[in-house]
Amino acid sequence: MSRHLEVGERIVGTEALHGGITAEMRRLTIGTRDGGTRDLVLRTFVDPFFVEHAENLLNTEAGVLTLLAGAGVPAPGLVAVDPTAAHCAYPSLLMTHLAGRAVLGDEGLEARVPLLARQLVAIHALRPAERPREYVALTTADTVVTPKDADTAAWVAAINVIRKPAPPYEGRFLHRDFHPGNVLFDVPPPGPASPRITGVVDWPQTSWGPADLDVAHCSTNLALLHGPAWGSRFAQAYEEAGGVLAAAASERLYWQVRDALAFSEEVRLVARPWREAGRTELTTRAVEERLDAYVIALMDALG
Repeated sequence: MSRHLEVGERIVGTEALHGGITAEMRRLTIGTRDGGTRDLVLRTFVDPFFVEHAENLLNTEAGVLTLLAGAGVPAPGLVAVDPTAAHCAYPSLLMTHLAGRAVLGDEGLEARVPLLARQLVAIHALRPAERPREYVALTTADTVVTPKDADTAAWVAAINVIRKPAPPYEGRFLHRDFHPGNVLFDVPPPGPASPRITGVVDWPQTSWGPADLDVAHCSTNLALLHGPAWGSRFAQAYEEAGGVLAAAASERLYWQVRDALAFSEEVRLVARPWREAGRTELTTRAVEERLDAYVIALMDALG
């Protein structure tokens, strides 16, 4: 770690950052030679399951952060990466610290959603010389976990949607985990100033695939955080920002349903960091109920 600091610098403080699921995140305060400080962020994979996949994930993120330097997307800068734990106790990546914070509360959501949409359109507009890997969708019709007391008919219909082959699509550069928890905002106090995005973080899942998949993922997160109506509101905001989704409603539905059903397998994991961030009312059961309501809304929209 110290080899990647400037001469005369040292770590003078550490702080655990909450909100992540797959890795431990720490902010490191670095004492500089002139008596000041600067911050770095250390991502560390410690869970045995993710340690097994850490080399690929960290190499992906390191490559993406390098690509994004100067690309117009506010992302951390890469400092160092140790994907095989050759020098660290666990596979790790060190990056610059960005100002701002994730905002998960309901207040001000109306102003933030268009900003999220415009940021995602900008990410999808990237055309790297070398494409990232093709997207991976792990959820299948047989792995979906229907919540207790859910609308059985709606869930059966939704599961049948993803039994079909994925529709054709024009590939785009995907963040693949774009949602409010991975976007940092500078939110000014009440007054004429507007919020602004200061950074987009968490790039290990970056891949190449349909824009609908990233939009669907953010839509599901918004639906679970703020209510089912916000799922469709985000898709609308994305198009208003210049983004292009699948032309056919049935194709859009496929990606929306696929992402929503993927959440059924990890509701407990998703809800925990939201509660840690202050949304204490979002118990596992409360999130399951919102997921059920969102799936019902998606199937109702199909007619």
